[in-house]
Amino acid sequence: MSSPAAGPPRPPRDERPPHDAGRRIKVWFRVVPREDGPPYDTEGLWATRRSADTARVDNVPFLQDGVAEGETVRFTTDADGVHWSTGRVADSGNCTVRVLPLPDGPLGRDARAVHERFAPFGLGGEVFSADFPLVAFTVPGGADLRAIKALLVRGEAEGWWRFEVSCATEAWRAA
Repeated sequence: MSSPAAGPPRPPRDERPPHDAGRRIKVWFRVVPREDGPPYDTEGLWATRRSADTARVDNVPFLQDGVAEGETVRFTTDADGVHWSTGRVADSGNCTVRVLPLPDGPLGRDARAVHERFAPFGLGGEVFSADFPLVAFTVPGGADLRAIKALLVRGEAEGWWRFEVSCATEAWRAA
């Protein structure tokens, strides 16, 4: 027979994860609309709650700069229950790269063709929409960063696409 005090010590009440830790939530980011992009001023990203005010981002951002899939962000919750990001608290080691195929380029507006170019690197990505075929990729820190960067630059030089790196790591910059 064991006593209620048996087992590992429990953290003090205010350090325990909330009852909904591990639950998926939507965390919203305020973004500045771009002249050449979709006219949105917010982006919601799925995230897994880690604590009362932190969550791990579970998908790749299309609009928000400075954050990548897998990173932990802090948020506040407004009176309507909406979770608003207030900043990044832990890096994931991942990068976010966005690729927009040029309509008059050799790939046309074919997001699938963009995916095919990056498939050898094991990169999966998400497509914004058929009307705006922006592909957002999560590039893991362990990927062949030098080769991915070379492909991005070559594709832009050859008129396949425009690209941007919206969240870079030191490893990415050094590659």
